[in-house]
Amino acid sequence: QVHLVESGGGSTKSGGSLLLTCESSEYTYRRHCMAWFRQAPGKEREGIAFIDREGEVDYADDVKGRFTISQDNTKNTLFLQMNNLNSEDTAMYYCAAGSRRYSSGGRLYTTCNLPLDAEVFSFWGPGTQVTVSP
Repeated sequence: QVHLVESGGGSTKSGGSLLLTCESSEYTYRRHCMAWFRQAPGKEREGIAFIDREGEVDYADDVKGRFTISQDNTKNTLFLQMNNLNSEDTAMYYCAAGSRRYSSGGRLYTTCNLPLDAEVFSFWGPGTQVTVSP
């Protein structure tokens, strides 16, 4: 069982920065696709960044160039550096771990692929709130 815990959320003004951290209970990163999701009130959960076992990363268009995902394998820790925040980034942020591949309709798919599908991620942290004021 993988346990994930996020931290680092908080309040900041537009243009500010925050660093989110996700700690895992075991060495997950070489076996899983790791990702950050967010969910704003009244909106669906959105996958915004992933990192795969080879260290490849990708980002949703609305955070590309502002957010950076990284990991520290020695400490079982995932990071999300968020810069130039704006009010539209206000949301609950979650880290998630999923199998590298999943099966659907008889076909095999890669989990670390945009757009990220929250349904195929098995493990989730409780989330950390990020609030950005104008």
